[in-house]
Amino acid sequence: MEVGQVLHMNKGTGETSYAKNSSVQNKIICVGEAVTDEAIEELIMCSNFQFPMSMRIADLGCSSGPNTLSVISKVMEVVYTTCRRLNRPAPEFSVFLNDLFTNDFNHLFGLLPAFYDNLTKEKGTGFGPCFVSGVPGSFYGRLFPSNTLHFVHSSSSLHWLSQVPVGLGSDCGTIVLNKGKLYISKSSPPSVLEAYSLQFQKDFSEFLKSRSEEMVAGGRMVLSFMGRKSMDPTTEDSCYQWELLAQALMSMVSEGLIEEERVDSFNAPYYAPCIEELKLEVEKEGSFAMYSHEAFEIEWDGGVDVSSCKPSSGERVAKTIRAVVESMLESQFGNGIMDELFTRYGVLVGDHLSKTRTKYINLVISLVK
Repeated sequence: MEVGQVLHMNKGTGETSYAKNSSVQNKIICVGEAVTDEAIEELIMCSNFQFPMSMRIADLGCSSGPNTLSVISKVMEVVYTTCRRLNRPAPEFSVFLNDLFTNDFNHLFGLLPAFYDNLTKEKGTGFGPCFVSGVPGSFYGRLFPSNTLHFVHSSSSLHWLSQVPVGLGSDCGTIVLNKGKLYISKSSPPSVLEAYSLQFQKDFSEFLKSRSEEMVAGGRMVLSFMGRKSMDPTTEDSCYQWELLAQALMSMVSEGLIEEERVDSFNAPYYAPCIEELKLEVEKEGSFAMYSHEAFEIEWDGGVDVSSCKPSSGERVAKTIRAVVESMLESQFGNGIMDELFTRYGVLVGDHLSKTRTKYINLVISLVK
């Protein structure tokens, strides 16, 4: 699988779109707001940081839909409020929205007129001008000129790897190591765990190296990941959503609806790290200091406040997962099975949630260059 050519959140505004099914990602943004606010305030007040007339902000892995512009609006609000408190003029804002080439930038840009109108209505003429542009490409490499960025934000993106870990087998006649699974599981051999860990280390190190060249001295970066609290990558909070999806696929294999080999040859380009792994890579790369870190629990359905039965909860979770992973699954299994697959997945999730409330673990780290 060529991740850069396949992976994207579901486009448009339909029933299975990411724009309509990103409540989990919105919750993740909300719980990390305090970390983001603190980083921006420290950036502005730091005596070693020369405050710019034009502040350059990048949102990496921005996707599309309302979450993207809400993040930017919030960042700008904190800058504006802090500047007013310090009796400084608010800067102009250069905002760069980055994601892979396959991202639905057209939908995102279609939201900008209303975004600009709201800025004018809410902030008035005293608010610095805002210039938004798209920057397609992988953040596992350079995206911007040297020493240009003041603040970098990335939410719900860095758990996606640049590629499927090397050596898991399938295409080259090698032994399939993770048979019947899509990701790390309790039954995965140690070599699978190691392959995923090594790929994450390589990718995250490259991410940090690239950002270190693009950011100004004293710049700040806030990153959030799907992660885990334990050193053990097979815990339910880090991988069980993939386990249930594998079960849904294997039920279709048992009925002859898809080939087992297709399941065996699919491995998700995803990794949920623990905070110890993040600290180690930051220290090894050496360009950033970790200012703070937090871990938050997130309901699988984003904590949507509705009174409903468990199957409905399962359906909601299935929609949020479908909006994120469908592009990859379509490339492997075809479009024709998607409705049936996620119907089955919703039933499995609903049954699971009727017995236990497994939660995602979201890690948020604040870094200083």
